[in-house]
Amino acid sequence: MKKYADMTKEELTLLKEELEKAYQEQKDKGLNLDISRGKPGSEQLDLSMPMLDIMHSSAEMFAQDGTDVRNYGMLAGIPEARKLMGDLMGAEASQTIVFGNSSLNVMYDSIARSVLFGVMGSTPWKDLPHVKFLCPVPGYDRHFSVTQQFGFELISIPMTEDGPDMDMVEDYVNHDPEVKGIWCVPVYSNPGGAVYSEETVRRFAALTPAAPDFRIYWDNAYAIHHLYADHQREVLNILKECEKAGHPDIVYQFCSTSKITFSGAGIAAMSASKANIDDILSKIKWQTIGADKVNQLRHVRFFKDIHGMREHMKKHAAILRPKFDAVLHKLEKELEGLGIASWNHPLGGYFVSFNGTEGTAKRIVSLCKEAGLVLTGAGAAYPYGKDPADSNIRIAPSLPPVSEVEQAMELFAICVKLATVEKLLG
Repeated sequence: MKKYADMTKEELTLLKEELEKAYQEQKDKGLNLDISRGKPGSEQLDLSMPMLDIMHSSAEMFAQDGTDVRNYGMLAGIPEARKLMGDLMGAEASQTIVFGNSSLNVMYDSIARSVLFGVMGSTPWKDLPHVKFLCPVPGYDRHFSVTQQFGFELISIPMTEDGPDMDMVEDYVNHDPEVKGIWCVPVYSNPGGAVYSEETVRRFAALTPAAPDFRIYWDNAYAIHHLYADHQREVLNILKECEKAGHPDIVYQFCSTSKITFSGAGIAAMSASKANIDDILSKIKWQTIGADKVNQLRHVRFFKDIHGMREHMKKHAAILRPKFDAVLHKLEKELEGLGIASWNHPLGGYFVSFNGTEGTAKRIVSLCKEAGLVLTGAGAAYPYGKDPADSNIRIAPSLPPVSEVEQAMELFAICVKLATVEKLLG
């Protein structure tokens, strides 16, 4: 197979004509496809339907400590839910607060508290002239949007296979007091699928921030979202590593069951040092009298413990694997060897990170949209939505059935080729 870069202008012109014809054939199909967001498919959501039968009108409504879950109270969550979600993050129940359904909401509130009240007695960020936040790229667009909304300066940190470029992280964090935090997805990062190495985690724990209110925002969004039973990746326990390094307070951990049970009706949690937990509870006690404890108990009774949750995730993997296989198969079949693109082979999580020829991502997304395929916007995985290379596209195959994923990737491959040939001829 000849690489596009080795083709003559005449060969590229002829290829462009062929691709335009194939593209028009796709447009004529009147497709209506969407692989833009990492939503669980209906078949995945069906896995948790038996949970709705647990808290019926005759069910026992008391937590293990005797608390009536229908009433007010239990600001940090019921004990058994704190243990379940703590186990998911490798934290003690006493280090864990259980909230409502959205970990993004918890992360947003954590930023907002820092802006309004400061962190453990520090100056509120609203009273500072300038706040910076580190953003590993490509990364999660909603993370970046939260800190952008508050007016922070977002600084891109390149991702490697082992996590963020730690030389850059250390240089910023240890020397610049305006740097107040960093977003992290340590397992199957969004969208690149990287898993932080032991060295990376230890270097995070060993940070000596110039700002005493610096925090690592450690989002365990895909901690147990493995695709292959024999290739499961995990990371060192960041809380324990920070304690060992003598910096127990520099990390906030987050997680939820959004892609485990019901995306809109799960439970979320955060864990941190005792000092952090006490500080956070002192603020949120004026915000709420407690989250939905009925739902917390429902989740505990459904899973029993973290082992039950892990078994449940094997069922998710069985549904997701064919969709990821469809994406990778089509990319390999249509694009491998052409020298025009690269992509990761994720072992878990919800995305495939695709990199086309520099300067083609926006054109690819536009061509796909015109032909009936919605993708995440080009540049979404970078702060301010600006990919300096205009090459990265996040592919999210979880929501549609396999047949639609195959259709989507057929069109996607044609658009990649066409946009690349246009670029080379242009």
